[in-house]
Amino acid sequence: MRPSTRLIPLFALGVSLCTVAEERLVSSLGRLEPENGVVQLAGPSGGGLSGAVMKSLEVAEGDWVEIDQIVAHLDSYNLRKAEVARLEAILTNARNELTRQVGLAKRSLTSEANLDTAEMDLDIALADLAAANASLELAVVRSPLRAQVIEIHAHPGERVGSQGIMELGRTDKMYAVAEVYETDITLVKVGQLAKIQTPAMEKELAGTVDRISLKVGRLDAVGTDPIAKTDARVVEVFILLDDSEAVSRFTNMQVKVEIQP
Repeated sequence: MRPSTRLIPLFALGVSLCTVAEERLVSSLGRLEPENGVVQLAGPSGGGLSGAVMKSLEVAEGDWVEIDQIVAHLDSYNLRKAEVARLEAILTNARNELTRQVGLAKRSLTSEANLDTAEMDLDIALADLAAANASLELAVVRSPLRAQVIEIHAHPGERVGSQGIMELGRTDKMYAVAEVYETDITLVKVGQLAKIQTPAMEKELAGTVDRISLKVGRLDAVGTDPIAKTDARVVEVFILLDDSEAVSRFTNMQVKVEIQP
């Protein structure tokens, strides 16, 4: 009986150590970002807009914009607007001519060919105006989402570069994106509580694990430790903050994250 008596406490100790290992705190570095990250607004594509020049900005940094709100115009806007006005005049003339031809046809004072030509001219005018309006829209920059203007990269008179026109973000819903080592990711679950420390604030922030990335990547957030593994493999964990307003001005700020067991 003595061997079995010795096995019981060893087994219990093994279970205890396993439980502690599975419930340990997970620490990592990370960054602050708005919901769904930062959107680089490049403006409309196509229509020969490579290297387009800004004509006007309708918003400033810090402003909130709504979906489809106009935020800027490109330098081709006036020319394309004039073309729309010209084709609207042609369309009005085509409609008047068709009305005249219909009236003449009722009195047998015109030919079927003239009536057909008037109808065709109207169809062409409608198509040309639709194309011109589409071209005009390419010179108008609209916001794809309700968001805050974080940074403007292209001002009136400047060419739109690789950074686009401006950066937008939903800063009313901020996340701490923790880069958790792949060896620790099995300890992280959606719904776990987390504490976040930022150099901009003395008090800790609180949050909840909202989403876990589906892929493993390279470490981006590098701390001050000279022997830290800069080539480590990590998984991004998205933690929704309880107080987004407190850090809404600190997009991309590095933070320290502790995910509670």
